[in-house]
Amino acid sequence: MRAAELNSIIVRAKAATYVGGGSKAQPSRTGSHDLVWSEGDWRYRDSYFGGTDFLGQEVLWRDAEPVWAMNYYGQVRRPDLIDGMRAGETIKSALAAMYAEGRFLGGFDWSGPHGLYRDRSEGNVASFRGREVIIVDGAEAYALDYIGGLVKP
Repeated sequence: MRAAELNSIIVRAKAATYVGGGSKAQPSRTGSHDLVWSEGDWRYRDSYFGGTDFLGQEVLWRDAEPVWAMNYYGQVRRPDLIDGMRAGETIKSALAAMYAEGRFLGGFDWSGPHGLYRDRSEGNVASFRGREVIIVDGAEAYALDYIGGLVKP
């Protein structure tokens, strides 16, 4: 499979779940929040724990085989500058704009009413790591680190 095709599938899955208010599923693990998407042979699950501070994993399967995954940890670092609700609104709006460009990896800035969203990453769909932040009044009020890539047998 070509990287561009895989990138496109991942963008559709991400846009339809967290950003798009997608289908919630039964928790895959005790205490998790799970969002799912499927299209043809493809299945995707975003499973995370927490709220203001959270940890999660996204997995994409083709048929029954996992082919791609990403882990992430995010937290509100400055609750005096941003709360979970405003951070979530900022992230959803910024990611919707990024996905509209047909991509999910960094090199992206977006300004909204609650701060500046910035995403930077290195690598590509096959192997990557990155960080997204929300800057409020010049301070990093929220941050999320992510890492992922292809899953091979």
